[in-house]
Amino acid sequence: MIDGHTKIYGLIGWPVAHSLSPAMHNAAFREVGINAVYVAFPVTDLVQAVAGLRGLNIRGASVTIPYKEEIIPLLDEVDPQAARMGAVNTVVNREGRLAGYNTDWLGALKALQDKTAIAGEHFLILGAGGASRAILFGLLKEGGKVAVTDLDPDRARTLASQVKVAALPLAELDRHPGGVLINATPVGMEPCAGAIPIAPALLDRFRLVMDIVYRPLETRLLKEARARGAATIDGLQMLIHQGAAQFELWTGRPAPLETMSRAAYTALGEAS
Repeated sequence: MIDGHTKIYGLIGWPVAHSLSPAMHNAAFREVGINAVYVAFPVTDLVQAVAGLRGLNIRGASVTIPYKEEIIPLLDEVDPQAARMGAVNTVVNREGRLAGYNTDWLGALKALQDKTAIAGEHFLILGAGGASRAILFGLLKEGGKVAVTDLDPDRARTLASQVKVAALPLAELDRHPGGVLINATPVGMEPCAGAIPIAPALLDRFRLVMDIVYRPLETRLLKEARARGAATIDGLQMLIHQGAAQFELWTGRPAPLETMSRAAYTALGEAS
């Protein structure tokens, strides 16, 4: 029951009505027995929203598109790993002081580690945006061998030079040794669910394919990869694992991962 002792957490971004995070985090609070509620806040003025976190004593927040970079100068402190990535997706309110963290890289890493070792493995990341940067950070931290590509070759080269990995033009992906493929682009997302970010014939080179898109849950990329005998990781896995890391930052308690996973998949099925 929501009462005067209920702690409030939330999601700030635009748009947020489609988010699965409220279902996932509220299920976790119920499972662990914490008197708390998680709400999606559609934010159009970030400065006022951050002031509201302090003024309303909101205990923590998830940060999503388009504010992961923009929020950094509005915080009192930023975890060094998040600062290196240049993106914050988690805010913890400690008695009015707002600290920023990034759990996206942890979410990607945990999802991958369920299926493969990281150290010494070859990875190809499609896309050079914020999600790619977070995934790159995690892979390099654990000793992965990473290359990146993007529709915009200059964007790929810029990211690659910043983190000291290889940049491959799309026309030269057959040079990659294979291993693990990660789609960190929106290609294949509804309403363009039939799109695929890589030529299907190239999928024969990869034994494991991960897609961060989760609407639809089974993208064309994952279907094509499975048809060629590759193992796959769907887009909800990264979301669930990064959410579990957020829960632990906010509460200091182990996240009920199975409960959060079940809630996320159920919410996605109900929304489909």
